[in-house]
Amino acid sequence: MREFKITYFFDEQHYIRRFVHLESIEEAEELIRNERDRTISFWDSRKIYHELNTKNVRVIQLSEYFRDKNK
Repeated sequence: MREFKITYFFDEQHYIRRFVHLESIEEAEELIRNERDRTISFWDSRKIYHELNTKNVRVIQLSEYFRDKNK
């Protein structure tokens, strides 16, 4: 499993970040496409629950995430 970071930007100052574990970046892209214009829900790393309507998002950014294993 690989870890991917998805960031949903509402404007220059407001965003929500989500981490997903999938086999490939293509699966992560497909997840984003399938969630377009829908309400999604997830827990973030701080144990905060989010319900997000992706229709209101201006930019979605996807990248593979590599956690620092030394911490």
